[in-house]
Amino acid sequence: MKEQFIELLKQVNREGMDKLIAYLEKTDFYKAPASTRFHGSFEGGLLEHSLNVYNLLKEKLSHKPYSDAVKASEETIILVSLLHDICKANYYTVDYRNKKNADGVWVKEPYYTVNDTIPYGHGEKSVMMISKFIDLTMEEMYAIRWHMGYTEPKELYITLGNAYEKYPLALALHEADLEATHLIEAKKEK
Repeated sequence: MKEQFIELLKQVNREGMDKLIAYLEKTDFYKAPASTRFHGSFEGGLLEHSLNVYNLLKEKLSHKPYSDAVKASEETIILVSLLHDICKANYYTVDYRNKKNADGVWVKEPYYTVNDTIPYGHGEKSVMMISKFIDLTMEEMYAIRWHMGYTEPKELYITLGNAYEKYPLALALHEADLEATHLIEAKKEK
């Protein structure tokens, strides 16, 4: 999966992409979980989730109504889907808790926990991190920033709706993210 991910990023012809790829190598991005306990809460979960979102977004944009509303380039599709959660690089740590095993013996069990050293939000943090290396279009910034949809505070719902109207790619990315999480990855973990 890592090779596929990197090959897709190499298709993006933007100044600084080589530095972004090199940065990812220095992080735990390829081994990180996608979440602590909801979806992809295993080593490599974030990488798998990112590729799932890419595949779903690409398919979604090839059909109506998105095929009429969004004219995103392959570069844009790659960037917004593969990097929407770059903010989760170096975000999770492993901790341990005591738990009884099947024999009733207490053992230390590893679990993921959050260690947010850059408390800058979620979507906005991903935009910030990517922008340190490459330039993003406005459409790409909006899509990544608002990919969390209505998990945002309700005070932002009007702004979110305006963003989705202005840039339907943001809505498509949000839907692809939800579909990956709840339809593909949730089934895998059951």
